[in-house]
Amino acid sequence: AVQPMESGGGSVQAGGSLTLSCEVSGYTASQICMAWFRQAPGMQREGIARIDHGGPTVYADSVKGRFTISKDLTKPTLGYLQMNDLKPEDSGTYYCAAEALYCTGGSSISEARFVYWGKGTPVTISS
Repeated sequence: AVQPMESGGGSVQAGGSLTLSCEVSGYTASQICMAWFRQAPGMQREGIARIDHGGPTVYADSVKGRFTISKDLTKPTLGYLQMNDLKPEDSGTYYCAAEALYCTGGSSISEARFVYWGKGTPVTISS
């Protein structure tokens, strides 16, 4: 079975940085679309970053310029989310999601497009 697994969550102070990792096991093709979503307590899950096979990226306005999504050049099923200048409102559970082959849905980062989901990793930013 295809299963994304996140790691790297934790607690940092505002202004700090964290890097999340996502490894998608059980996926054999070289093309894959990966994305990161987050969900704060009591809030809906929101898509924040997406990377397509070949590298094109999309970011939510809330993280643009602070977060960077990437994939390992030699292992396309391994992805990262570099988060800088973190703010308390960035706190929540971060989920990795994957879609087979190529990203669909234009420039949106929509939950409905993603079939494979990780279980999430918590991120807490203190002020």
